[in-house]
Amino acid sequence: MSSKAPAAQESRSSTVESAKSFIAGGFGGVSAVLVGQPFDLTKTRLQTAGPGVYTGALDVVKKTLARDGITGLYRGMVPPLLGVTPIFAVSFWASAYDTSKKLILAITPQRSSQTLSTAELAAAGFLSAVPTTLITAPVERAKVVLQASQGKETGERKYKGVIDVVRHLYREGGMRSIFRGTGATLARDGPGSAAYFAAYEVTKKALTPAGSSPSELNLGAIIVAGGSAGIAMWALAIPPDACLVISRQKRWC
Repeated sequence: MSSKAPAAQESRSSTVESAKSFIAGGFGGVSAVLVGQPFDLTKTRLQTAGPGVYTGALDVVKKTLARDGITGLYRGMVPPLLGVTPIFAVSFWASAYDTSKKLILAITPQRSSQTLSTAELAAAGFLSAVPTTLITAPVERAKVVLQASQGKETGERKYKGVIDVVRHLYREGGMRSIFRGTGATLARDGPGSAAYFAAYEVTKKALTPAGSSPSELNLGAIIVAGGSAGIAMWALAIPPDACLVISRQKRWC
């Protein structure tokens, strides 16, 4: 009985830590959406508007505020909340990135070092985007349709909300319509995730003092690493993202 007690305690501790990670990831996803939604809406409307509709990002914000008030900047927020939040939660709980790194180590058993190269980190990042795309693709499709339709200068709104969008898409072509653009989403998120995780790991390593471990970095350093990773990701992801948003609005994919 005594030998089983530590094992049971360790199992409970692991479960508690997993639950904490899941909840923390969920709150992280909510925070990311709340902060990023106005920027994302501005980006989407710039990408989908016709020539001459907006002069730039500030013009999008001014016209949105004038027409819809502050809540207008958060239109189309429900799909990301429903999609990004579980993605973040699952990523923290059972990291697809960590799993991808273990996979790379498993398929290269003759390696001389257990430390992954930058190229291998990028490959792990790309692989981590594959499972999350199944959630991201329909969420992005509904979000783009909603944001683009409510960006018309006429002020007329085609959809009442995200549920109305999903119903319309389903009537239009069933589940295939809802998941349209999944391949294009992976073409954006795969390279983007590769750049993100590679830049994140490289930046953390560069900020780590000699003789220390990256796990000992303070919050400020982690934020810098995350910011650098985000810049690297969008530097690659913006061109395919623009094509993806426009193609979804025009129903090319």
